[in-house]
Amino acid sequence: MPVPKYSKWNITAASLGTEELAHLEMVAAIVHQLTKNLSMEQIEASGFRNYYVDHTVGIWPQAAGGIPFNACEFQSKGDIITDLMEDMAAEQKARSTYDNILRLVKDEPDVYEPIKFLRAREIVHFQRFGEANREDCSKSEHAQYNH
Repeated sequence: MPVPKYSKWNITAASLGTEELAHLEMVAAIVHQLTKNLSMEQIEASGFRNYYVDHTVGIWPQAAGGIPFNACEFQSKGDIITDLMEDMAAEQKARSTYDNILRLVKDEPDVYEPIKFLRAREIVHFQRFGEANREDCSKSEHAQYNH
């Protein structure tokens, strides 16, 4: 069932959440592939030692600076325009993170290509949310001036 505020755009809460979690799953798979066969010497030399102590080479979502992922990262006000702007900002933050990763892995095609794909998805998401936001803003302005 479409979420009412996104119904014209055929975005459901489940489809949106599922696709965003798929991004995390792809990144986690890449990290797993890159770390699963590390020797202790490689772990220590790469600065991965502290992470290894807590998680071995298991996937524990966290920021590059070591701050664990948590639900505080999500924002919602319940206002359609505010929430769409938050969604758009999140897409741009993800895109810029992928840009940074791409600069670091340009010589690693097995990492570069999937990250490039994920970056492209963020751009499409930003564009779709922007279209929905423009339409909703114009409806709000029209309703505001017709009362």
